[in-house]
Amino acid sequence: MPDAAERPYVLHMFTSTPQMSPFDVNMAADAGYQIVVPYCNVDEGSVVQLTQDAIFSRGPKGVSRTGIFLGGRDVMLAADMLERARNAMVPPFEVSVFADPSGAYTTAAALVALAEKHLKASHQVGFDGKRVLILGGTGAVGRVAAAMTASLGADVVVGSHSSQSRATQVSDEINRRFDIATTGVATGTTEQLHRELARAEIVFATAAAGVQVMSAADIAQAKHLLIAADVNAVPPEGIAGVNVMDDGKPLAGAARADAIGIGALAIGNVKYQAEHRLFVRMRTGGKPVYLGFPEAFDEARAIVAGQGS
Repeated sequence: MPDAAERPYVLHMFTSTPQMSPFDVNMAADAGYQIVVPYCNVDEGSVVQLTQDAIFSRGPKGVSRTGIFLGGRDVMLAADMLERARNAMVPPFEVSVFADPSGAYTTAAALVALAEKHLKASHQVGFDGKRVLILGGTGAVGRVAAAMTASLGADVVVGSHSSQSRATQVSDEINRRFDIATTGVATGTTEQLHRELARAEIVFATAAAGVQVMSAADIAQAKHLLIAADVNAVPPEGIAGVNVMDDGKPLAGAARADAIGIGALAIGNVKYQAEHRLFVRMRTGGKPVYLGFPEAFDEARAIVAGQGS
């Protein structure tokens, strides 16, 4: 048997979906994992057996060069799978585990960290007490961004284009799962959207790629808007006038002259760095770590702080 130092770095990638994300496979390889193995259609009940198969086959020294990544599209399920994997460890047989379903944890972390930076730099405030409207908030990134901003003291509104019942359902789910307080609202009609924009101070667009959720006419309704941030990199932009490269640029057409925009590629740059750093941290940290969205947010904050203002 080769010495532990000669064994390859192996990453086992579990996803509840039919395919593992090629993006995450590439990221893992670029972070130094030499063997990357996807396991598809994995349900929560299979996590314990798969985890223990991974930890017992290489010995206490070999597990230091083994990791587990949790993908999929369900942010709730990924959080539960992370806990299942953690509880399946039998020290000293213990490996690092990183959850980032659909990239939602690192994307939301980058979104919130950049918004937090610009709130402080341009408006000398934080999220505490601010009204945050998340358009397309029932999706993966929206749910995690809601949890993050609510934990920072924001008054968070989860918007659904489809219905009030859908918005309420998702808001209730994330409130229970993450012990936070958010509200669900319908934003499917112009009247509904404008009513919510009139109260919003921060707007996040986290809808599906290529879907515009806020037009130029809509922006004019947001009388108190400080920041509009958009994660959509596929034309048309999710928020009219927010270019993908914007990183604190004044927002054209806004009622307030000091309103600013944050675009998808500015967010994506921080997301990419955060995911890379977390993969490297798994591989090089020297002891097992469990990485979910709080750790992703800490990493994104550190990256944004290093960028300066």
